[in-house]
Amino acid sequence: MNVPALSVIICTHDPRPDYLDRTLKALQAQTLPRGQWELLLIDNASREPLAGSWDLSWHPQARIIREDELGLTAARLRGIRESTGDLLVFADDDNVLSCEYLMTASAIADEWICLGAFGGSIQGEFEVPVPDWITPYLEAMVVCELDGDYWSNLGGWSRATPYGAGLCVRREVAEDYRAKVAASQLRSLLGRAGLGMGAGEDGDLAWCAVDLGKGTGRFAGLRMTHLIPRGRLTEDYCVRLMAGLAASGEILSFLRRNGEVVQKVPWRSQIRFLLELLGARGIQRRILLASRKARKEARCLLSANQAPL
Repeated sequence: MNVPALSVIICTHDPRPDYLDRTLKALQAQTLPRGQWELLLIDNASREPLAGSWDLSWHPQARIIREDELGLTAARLRGIRESTGDLLVFADDDNVLSCEYLMTASAIADEWICLGAFGGSIQGEFEVPVPDWITPYLEAMVVCELDGDYWSNLGGWSRATPYGAGLCVRREVAEDYRAKVAASQLRSLLGRAGLGMGAGEDGDLAWCAVDLGKGTGRFAGLRMTHLIPRGRLTEDYCVRLMAGLAASGEILSFLRRNGEVVQKVPWRSQIRFLLELLGARGIQRRILLASRKARKEARCLLSANQAPL
Protein backbone atom coordinates (compact mmCIF):
# COMPACT_ATOMS: atom_id res chain seq x y z
CA MET A 1 0.00 0.00 0.00
CA ASN A 2 1.28 3.46 -0.91
CA VAL A 3 2.22 5.85 1.85
CA PRO A 4 -0.59 8.46 2.05
CA ALA A 5 0.26 12.09 1.35
CA LEU A 6 -2.04 13.32 4.12
CA SER A 7 -2.87 12.18 7.65
CA VAL A 8 -6.04 13.15 9.53
CA ILE A 9 -5.53 13.05 13.30
CA ILE A 10 -8.56 13.23 15.61
CA CYS A 11 -7.69 13.63 19.28
CA THR A 12 -10.53 12.78 21.65
CA HIS A 13 -11.17 12.25 25.36
CA ASP A 14 -14.53 10.85 26.49
CA PRO A 15 -16.20 12.06 23.28
CA ARG A 16 -19.85 12.92 23.01
CA PRO A 17 -21.06 10.08 20.72
CA ASP A 18 -23.38 12.12 18.50
CA TYR A 19 -20.67 14.74 17.92
CA LEU A 20 -17.92 12.23 17.14
CA ASP A 21 -20.32 10.42 14.83
CA ARG A 22 -20.84 13.60 12.82
CA THR A 23 -17.08 14.20 12.74
CA LEU A 24 -16.49 10.76 11.27
CA LYS A 25 -19.42 10.96 8.85
CA ALA A 26 -17.97 14.20 7.48
CA LEU A 27 -14.71 12.39 6.87
CA GLN A 28 -16.54 9.56 5.12
CA ALA A 29 -17.93 12.17 2.72
CA GLN A 30 -14.55 13.66 1.77
CA THR A 31 -13.93 14.13 -1.94
CA LEU A 32 -10.22 13.32 -1.60
CA PRO A 33 -9.81 9.61 -2.51
CA ARG A 34 -9.25 7.51 0.62
CA GLY A 35 -6.11 6.01 -0.84
CA GLN A 36 -4.47 9.44 -0.53
CA TRP A 37 -5.04 9.91 3.21
CA GLU A 38 -4.99 7.99 6.45
CA LEU A 39 -7.17 8.39 9.54
CA LEU A 40 -5.87 8.16 13.09
CA LEU A 41 -8.36 8.35 15.97
CA ILE A 42 -6.33 9.04 19.11
CA ASP A 43 -8.21 7.80 22.17
CA ASN A 44 -6.76 10.04 24.88
CA ALA A 45 -7.38 8.14 28.13
CA SER A 46 -11.14 7.90 27.66
CA ARG A 47 -12.90 6.15 30.54
CA GLU A 48 -14.54 3.80 28.04
CA PRO A 49 -11.93 2.74 25.45
CA LEU A 50 -12.99 3.60 21.91
CA ALA A 51 -11.54 0.47 20.30
CA GLY A 52 -14.36 -1.92 19.56
CA SER A 53 -17.00 0.81 19.93
CA TRP A 54 -16.35 2.71 16.72
CA ASP A 55 -16.30 1.13 13.28
CA LEU A 56 -13.67 2.62 10.99
CA SER A 57 -13.73 -0.24 8.51
CA TRP A 58 -15.06 2.13 5.85
CA HIS A 59 -11.52 3.53 5.57
CA PRO A 60 -8.71 1.23 4.39
CA GLN A 61 -6.05 3.18 6.31
CA ALA A 62 -7.77 3.94 9.63
CA ARG A 63 -6.60 3.11 13.12
CA ILE A 64 -7.72 3.72 16.69
CA ILE A 65 -4.70 4.41 18.89
CA ARG A 66 -4.85 4.54 22.68
CA GLU A 67 -2.79 7.24 24.45
CA ASP A 68 -2.98 6.91 28.22
CA GLU A 69 -1.21 10.17 29.10
CA LEU A 70 -4.06 12.61 29.54
CA GLY A 71 -3.82 15.88 27.64
CA LEU A 72 -4.23 17.30 24.18
CA THR A 73 -0.49 17.80 23.77
CA ALA A 74 0.22 14.15 24.56
CA ALA A 75 -2.50 13.05 22.14
CA ARG A 76 -1.19 15.25 19.34
CA LEU A 77 2.36 14.07 19.88
CA ARG A 78 1.17 10.47 19.64
CA GLY A 79 -0.64 11.32 16.42
CA ILE A 80 2.47 12.95 14.96
CA ARG A 81 4.58 9.94 15.91
CA GLU A 82 2.14 7.39 14.48
CA SER A 83 1.21 9.24 11.28
CA THR A 84 2.96 8.88 7.94
CA GLY A 85 1.64 11.76 5.80
CA ASP A 86 3.62 14.79 4.70
CA LEU A 87 0.64 17.00 5.60
CA LEU A 88 -1.09 16.50 8.97
CA VAL A 89 -4.66 17.68 9.52
CA PHE A 90 -5.75 17.91 13.16
CA ALA A 91 -9.47 17.76 13.92
CA ASP A 92 -11.29 17.62 17.23
CA ASP A 93 -14.17 15.32 18.05
CA ASP A 94 -16.65 18.19 17.60
CA ASN A 95 -15.35 19.37 14.22
CA VAL A 96 -17.37 18.76 11.07
CA LEU A 97 -15.14 19.30 8.05
CA SER A 98 -16.73 20.33 4.77
CA CYS A 99 -16.73 17.51 2.22
CA GLU A 100 -13.97 19.16 0.19
CA TYR A 101 -11.79 20.05 3.20
CA LEU A 102 -9.01 17.53 2.59
CA MET A 103 -8.98 18.17 -1.16
CA THR A 104 -8.72 21.92 -0.54
CA ALA A 105 -6.03 21.47 2.12
CA SER A 106 -3.95 19.39 -0.29
CA ALA A 107 -4.31 22.05 -2.99
CA ILE A 108 -3.28 24.83 -0.59
CA ALA A 109 -0.26 22.83 0.54
CA ASP A 110 0.83 22.41 -3.08
CA GLU A 111 0.24 26.04 -4.05
CA TRP A 112 1.44 27.79 -0.90
CA ILE A 113 4.78 26.09 -0.39
CA CYS A 114 5.91 29.06 1.71
CA LEU A 115 3.41 28.16 4.45
CA GLY A 116 4.16 25.57 7.10
CA ALA A 117 0.83 25.71 8.94
CA PHE A 118 -2.62 26.89 7.92
CA GLY A 119 -6.28 26.67 8.81
CA GLY A 120 -9.65 27.84 7.61
CA SER A 121 -12.99 29.49 8.25
CA ILE A 122 -14.90 28.11 11.24
CA GLN A 123 -18.62 28.57 11.74
CA GLY A 124 -20.44 27.58 14.90
CA GLU A 125 -23.42 25.29 15.29
CA PHE A 126 -25.00 25.76 18.70
CA GLU A 127 -27.09 23.24 20.62
CA VAL A 128 -29.21 26.02 22.12
CA PRO A 129 -29.84 29.66 21.14
CA VAL A 130 -26.80 31.87 21.69
CA PRO A 131 -27.23 34.49 24.45
CA ASP A 132 -26.41 38.05 23.39
CA TRP A 133 -23.74 38.54 26.07
CA ILE A 134 -21.54 35.77 24.67
CA THR A 135 -21.01 37.30 21.22
CA PRO A 136 -17.68 39.05 22.10
CA TYR A 137 -16.27 35.72 23.31
CA LEU A 138 -17.25 33.46 20.41
CA GLU A 139 -13.86 33.76 18.76
CA ALA A 140 -12.28 32.43 21.96
CA MET A 141 -14.62 29.44 21.53
CA VAL A 142 -13.10 28.85 18.09
CA VAL A 143 -15.92 30.33 16.05
CA CYS A 144 -14.47 32.70 13.47
CA GLU A 145 -15.66 32.91 9.88
CA LEU A 146 -13.36 34.54 7.35
CA ASP A 147 -14.09 37.22 4.78
CA GLY A 148 -10.87 36.55 2.87
CA ASP A 149 -7.50 34.81 2.93
CA TYR A 150 -4.68 35.80 5.28
CA TRP A 151 -1.03 34.84 5.57
CA SER A 152 2.00 36.00 7.54
CA ASN A 153 5.59 35.01 8.22
CA LEU A 154 5.65 36.69 11.63
CA GLY A 155 5.19 34.97 14.96
CA GLY A 156 2.38 36.48 17.03
CA TRP A 157 -1.42 36.50 16.97
CA SER A 158 -3.04 37.76 13.80
CA ARG A 159 -5.82 36.81 11.39
CA ALA A 160 -3.25 34.52 9.78
CA THR A 161 -2.78 32.43 12.93
CA PRO A 162 -4.71 29.17 12.48
CA TYR A 163 -6.78 27.59 15.23
CA GLY A 164 -6.27 24.01 16.34
CA ALA A 165 -9.61 22.98 14.85
CA GLY A 166 -8.83 21.83 11.34
CA LEU A 167 -5.17 22.84 11.70
CA CYS A 168 -2.97 21.70 8.80
CA VAL A 169 0.79 21.42 9.35
CA ARG A 170 3.62 20.09 7.26
CA ARG A 171 5.57 17.12 8.60
CA GLU A 172 8.73 19.15 9.20
CA VAL A 173 6.79 21.65 11.32
CA ALA A 174 5.13 18.89 13.35
CA GLU A 175 8.49 17.22 13.98
CA ASP A 176 10.03 20.53 15.05
CA TYR A 177 7.18 20.99 17.51
CA ARG A 178 7.63 17.44 18.82
CA ALA A 179 11.31 18.11 19.45
CA LYS A 180 10.53 21.37 21.25
CA VAL A 181 8.01 19.69 23.57
CA ALA A 182 10.50 16.93 24.35
CA ALA A 183 13.03 19.57 25.37
CA SER A 184 10.64 21.56 27.58
CA GLN A 185 8.02 20.28 30.00
CA LEU A 186 6.50 23.78 30.05
CA ARG A 187 5.08 23.27 26.59
CA SER A 188 2.98 20.39 27.90
CA LEU A 189 1.22 22.87 30.22
CA LEU A 190 -0.24 24.72 27.25
CA GLY A 191 -2.56 21.94 26.12
CA ARG A 192 -5.88 21.01 27.67
CA ALA A 193 -6.06 17.99 29.93
CA GLY A 194 -9.44 16.51 30.82
CA LEU A 195 -11.64 19.31 32.12
CA GLY A 196 -8.73 21.74 32.36
CA MET A 197 -8.96 24.97 30.39
CA GLY A 198 -5.37 25.34 29.26
CA ALA A 199 -4.76 26.58 25.73
CA GLY A 200 -2.01 28.05 23.59
CA GLU A 201 -0.60 24.84 22.14
CA ASP A 202 -2.26 25.65 18.81
CA GLY A 203 -0.30 28.88 18.39
CA ASP A 204 2.89 27.25 19.64
CA LEU A 205 2.56 24.48 17.03
CA ALA A 206 1.67 26.87 14.22
CA TRP A 207 4.52 29.25 14.99
CA CYS A 208 7.02 26.43 14.66
CA ALA A 209 6.46 27.10 10.96
CA VAL A 210 7.85 30.61 11.46
CA ASP A 211 10.80 29.16 13.39
CA LEU A 212 11.61 27.13 10.28
CA GLY A 213 11.45 30.14 7.98
CA LYS A 214 7.94 29.48 6.73
CA GLY A 215 4.62 31.25 7.31
CA THR A 216 1.11 30.63 8.60
CA GLY A 217 -2.23 31.28 6.96
CA ARG A 218 -6.00 30.98 7.03
CA PHE A 219 -8.19 30.47 3.98
CA ALA A 220 -11.88 31.22 3.52
CA GLY A 221 -12.30 28.27 1.15
CA LEU A 222 -11.19 25.82 3.83
CA ARG A 223 -14.45 25.47 5.73
CA MET A 224 -15.61 23.58 8.79
CA THR A 225 -18.29 23.68 11.50
CA HIS A 226 -17.58 23.66 15.24
CA LEU A 227 -20.30 22.00 17.30
CA ILE A 228 -20.94 23.93 20.53
CA PRO A 229 -22.91 22.16 23.32
CA ARG A 230 -25.17 24.01 25.74
CA GLY A 231 -22.66 23.65 28.58
CA ARG A 232 -20.25 26.01 26.84
CA LEU A 233 -22.81 28.78 26.61
CA THR A 234 -22.78 29.61 30.32
CA GLU A 235 -21.09 32.43 32.17
CA ASP A 236 -19.10 30.06 34.38
CA TYR A 237 -17.67 28.21 31.39
CA CYS A 238 -16.81 31.46 29.64
CA VAL A 239 -15.00 32.82 32.70
CA ARG A 240 -12.95 29.62 33.05
CA LEU A 241 -12.17 29.63 29.34
CA MET A 242 -10.93 33.22 29.28
CA ALA A 243 -8.87 32.68 32.45
CA GLY A 244 -7.31 29.58 30.91
CA LEU A 245 -6.43 31.54 27.79
CA ALA A 246 -4.87 34.28 29.91
CA ALA A 247 -2.69 31.84 31.87
CA SER A 248 -1.63 29.97 28.75
CA GLY A 249 -0.85 33.28 27.08
CA GLU A 250 1.69 34.05 29.80
CA ILE A 251 3.38 30.67 29.35
CA LEU A 252 3.38 30.97 25.57
CA SER A 253 4.86 34.47 25.74
CA PHE A 254 7.54 33.16 28.09
CA LEU A 255 8.46 30.41 25.63
CA ARG A 256 8.48 32.81 22.70
CA ARG A 257 10.58 35.37 24.65
CA ASN A 258 13.29 32.75 25.18
CA GLY A 259 12.67 32.39 28.88
CA GLU A 260 12.12 35.97 30.03
CA VAL A 261 9.62 36.17 32.89
CA VAL A 262 7.84 39.50 33.30
CA GLN A 263 8.12 39.91 37.04
CA LYS A 264 6.15 43.12 37.39
CA VAL A 265 3.26 44.43 35.35
CA PRO A 266 4.03 47.96 34.01
CA TRP A 267 2.18 50.69 35.86
CA ARG A 268 0.46 51.83 32.67
CA SER A 269 -1.00 48.34 32.27
CA GLN A 270 -2.16 48.38 35.89
CA ILE A 271 -3.91 51.71 35.41
CA ARG A 272 -5.51 50.48 32.19
CA PHE A 273 -6.76 47.39 34.01
CA LEU A 274 -8.26 49.46 36.84
CA LEU A 275 -10.04 51.72 34.38
CA GLU A 276 -11.45 48.72 32.52
CA LEU A 277 -12.55 47.19 35.81
CA LEU A 278 -14.33 50.36 36.88
CA GLY A 279 -16.33 50.36 33.66
CA ALA A 280 -17.02 46.64 33.60
CA ARG A 281 -20.19 44.92 34.76
CA GLY A 282 -21.39 41.35 35.07
CA ILE A 283 -19.57 38.76 32.97
CA GLN A 284 -16.99 41.24 31.72
CA ARG A 285 -15.96 42.12 35.27
CA ARG A 286 -15.74 38.44 36.25
CA ILE A 287 -13.52 37.71 33.25
CA LEU A 288 -11.21 40.64 33.98
CA LEU A 289 -10.67 39.53 37.58
CA ALA A 290 -10.30 35.82 36.77
CA SER A 291 -7.89 36.51 33.93
CA ARG A 292 -5.75 38.80 36.06
CA LYS A 293 -5.52 36.12 38.76
CA ALA A 294 -4.69 33.43 36.18
CA ARG A 295 -1.89 35.50 34.64
CA LYS A 296 -0.40 36.20 38.07
CA GLU A 297 -0.46 32.49 38.97
CA ALA A 298 1.17 31.63 35.65
CA ARG A 299 3.98 34.14 36.25
CA CYS A 300 4.55 32.70 39.71
CA LEU A 301 4.74 29.21 38.22
CA LEU A 302 7.26 30.34 35.63
CA SER A 303 9.40 32.15 38.18
CA ALA A 304 9.43 29.15 40.51
CA ASN A 305 10.37 26.62 37.87
CA GLN A 306 12.42 28.50 35.27
CA ALA A 307 12.21 25.28 33.28
CA PRO A 308 14.53 24.90 30.30
CA LEU A 309 13.12 25.83 26.92
